[in-house]
Amino acid sequence: MQLRSLLAGSAMLALLAGCAAGPTEQREEEQATSSEVTYQGTLPCRNCDGIDLDVVLQGEEQSTAEERTFNLNAAYRNHPQNPPDETYEGNWEVLSGTPSDPDATVYELTPDGDGQIYYFLRVDDRTLELIDPERRRFENGETLQLNRQ
Repeated sequence: MQLRSLLAGSAMLALLAGCAAGPTEQREEEQATSSEVTYQGTLPCRNCDGIDLDVVLQGEEQSTAEERTFNLNAAYRNHPQNPPDETYEGNWEVLSGTPSDPDATVYELTPDGDGQIYYFLRVDDRTLELIDPERRRFENGETLQLNRQ
């Protein structure tokens, strides 16, 4: 199963609830000095118990494009076809604005080689939300959120 089908089917998948782990105070202090940030969450999946998604962003918004890299890992829980984990690496960009909020910050993750581009809305300093390529939020976007670890 290609990860690119995840985004296309996210609107339908958003009917199911996802869950995400919360951060600890100690990790917050560690990340204040680090240029690597990890976000984790479980996205809904119509054929399985959820898709565990880990996104690691290296670099900062002010860094050069070459310094802004990412790793994305998707693991399917209890999928009947038992697909392998999918891992992508590439660069990320900072985009400004969405149709409903011109001041919003969106991260565009572009994988090296094959793979689809992912768009994440920065909801707040601790939360990213998967959005569509038109930078619109899905109806049940709270089920598509990743939390900073």
